[in-house]
Amino acid sequence: MIILVINAGSSSVKFTCFDMSGEKKVLAGGLIERIGIEGTSMKYTNNKGDVIKAEVAVKDAQEAVKLISENLIDPKHGVLKSLDEVKAIGHRVVHGGEKITDPVLIDDSVKATIRDCFSIAPLHNPPNLTGIEACEAVFPGVPNVGVFDTAFHSTMPPHAFLYGIPYDLYEEHKIRRYGFHGTSHAYVSRQAAALLGSKPEDVKVIVCHLGNGGSISAVDGGKCQDTSMGLTPLEGLIMGTRCGDMDPAIVWNVMNIKKLDTAGIDSFFNKKCGMLGLAGINSSDLRDIEEAHLAGNKQCTQALETYAYRIKKYIGAYMAALGGLDILAFTAGVGENSNTMREMVLKGMAGLGFKLDKDKNDVRSPEARFINASDSRIKIAVIPTDEEQEIAGQTLAIVSKK
Repeated sequence: MIILVINAGSSSVKFTCFDMSGEKKVLAGGLIERIGIEGTSMKYTNNKGDVIKAEVAVKDAQEAVKLISENLIDPKHGVLKSLDEVKAIGHRVVHGGEKITDPVLIDDSVKATIRDCFSIAPLHNPPNLTGIEACEAVFPGVPNVGVFDTAFHSTMPPHAFLYGIPYDLYEEHKIRRYGFHGTSHAYVSRQAAALLGSKPEDVKVIVCHLGNGGSISAVDGGKCQDTSMGLTPLEGLIMGTRCGDMDPAIVWNVMNIKKLDTAGIDSFFNKKCGMLGLAGINSSDLRDIEEAHLAGNKQCTQALETYAYRIKKYIGAYMAALGGLDILAFTAGVGENSNTMREMVLKGMAGLGFKLDKDKNDVRSPEARFINASDSRIKIAVIPTDEEQEIAGQTLAIVSKK
């Protein structure tokens, strides 16, 4: 079965075309970015080794999806004979609230729920819905499946998702912890169990999804027990441009200092804080900050230590919440590629059962692997995430039932 996976952002559409029959394989994939603004470009690759990079005239998501479809059936570099071969489309959707806790076939009621969550995911849910509607127009009659970032975390118990605020704000307005990066946490926690040679239901896992956005989850028996992001993706770890956990009183203090309204303060804590604000080198990219740190920039060194310390605290807290741990998994851009950050996070944690093998940690590899020393009580792994494959798999499960 051919399944197309779509991840629509505010100015981009990322896509992957899978053949899910037999041995699952990627047929093609790519990205159209800067949609609707100057310099719109497309990157398209296929399993025959073709790589196409070009500036394109695309003004909205529907035109982007149409261009993707044209490339998939192109006589020279296409991978399909006809668009009729696409049997389902899986969509990454960020927020499903409490109503959607599993992957779901998209209909009008699902789209209404996505709209209802616009206010708590204003940067993500609107473009996610635009991508769905674009696919409905370009691929009429093909089932669309929503795979929600929040779904994997829906197994959290109330004591983990409630905030210390009046209960009616939860009952009436559903203000609570939801968590994000769910497809990545689901995929990596399952792969961690496989790496151990165990079943997910027999394993306690902490997953550190560290990228420009970052989150940590505590998973027991294949089910999420807690996660660091909250009502929105702003809570939790220090991230590329997001502040993460802080005293709520900082909000009105900064509003007064910088003379910001509510929209301005929301943008400030989401886009101008985190590592961008801490490092002070006009970059939120950890590679740039690590380079400056190695060159002797003390502010960047301090920023990295602060970033690592927040991760370390969450690991300790989640070990307590789980009542033990079998494996700690690092994933996503920073988690998979920064040996420096993994070493900084695990420094001084031997007493908790973590012992890193420096040589293994320094190796770059696309494979899932252990990086712990042989006498480490708790296994430590680097596991590349594959959110597109997870979405494709969940989409296949839904349409197969249908």
